[in-house]
Amino acid sequence: MNLVSIIIGVIALIISLIGFIPLLGWLNWLAILLAIIGLAIGIIAKYKQGQNLNILVLVVAAIRLYLGGGVF
Repeated sequence: MNLVSIIIGVIALIISLIGFIPLLGWLNWLAILLAIIGLAIGIIAKYKQGQNLNILVLVVAAIRLYLGGGVF
């Protein structure tokens, strides 16, 4: 389960980094959704690396949305 959570977290991180490009900030919403799914899987896992990665992606994507005006 931890490996699945890490894979989902890496995919969400890549999508979040692409979302830093102007006019592609909407991708951060997708990254947040994937990170929440990865976090849910990471909570079930014995090890916490996947959970921590998904929390990091959530924070980065949420800050980007806040700074870009995507969250009111």
